[in-house]
Amino acid sequence: MYEERATDGEKPAVRWLPFQLNPDLPETGISRQEYIERKFGPGGGRKYDHVAQVGKSVGIDFAFDNIKVQPNTVQAHRLMHYATNHGLEDAVAESLFAGYFIEGANLTDLKALADIGARGGLERAALETWLHSGEDRDLVIQKDAEIRKSGVSGVPFFIFNRKLAVSGAHEPETLLKAMLESVAP
Repeated sequence: MYEERATDGEKPAVRWLPFQLNPDLPETGISRQEYIERKFGPGGGRKYDHVAQVGKSVGIDFAFDNIKVQPNTVQAHRLMHYATNHGLEDAVAESLFAGYFIEGANLTDLKALADIGARGGLERAALETWLHSGEDRDLVIQKDAEIRKSGVSGVPFFIFNRKLAVSGAHEPETLLKAMLESVAP
């Protein structure tokens, strides 16, 4: 989930906010196959075929078959929190998405998250030490709970200028319209 804010003449700021799709998963996650079968039934992985086709049409080669673990994403959100504090949240978000959706990285594995963060520009040794510390884990969980209480129930979810919310995947024109509406007097 992310939020965009802009003031007159400034470039919009994008903030990635913690929201777990599956907060009840164990800390180590579960088998992706088990998750898909629980959610969609046997053969449910075909639900991702359309997403893969759409991705390919815009240059994203989703490789859903590479994903072996459906993660509990608290640690990934901690990584994003750390990246935000170091001014690299967009680069790390891109690295995180590529790691998971293309490479099939296990987002519960701290070494994998350190690799993803380093690829996004973070200093690896310091990040790895921080990830192992557990620092800000409770903060991320608290922020996730606050976002849920505000009514968010899925992703993508956009908040423009703290005024207008748009839930779900939309065409760029719809998002642009919402952005413009959010800055209108």
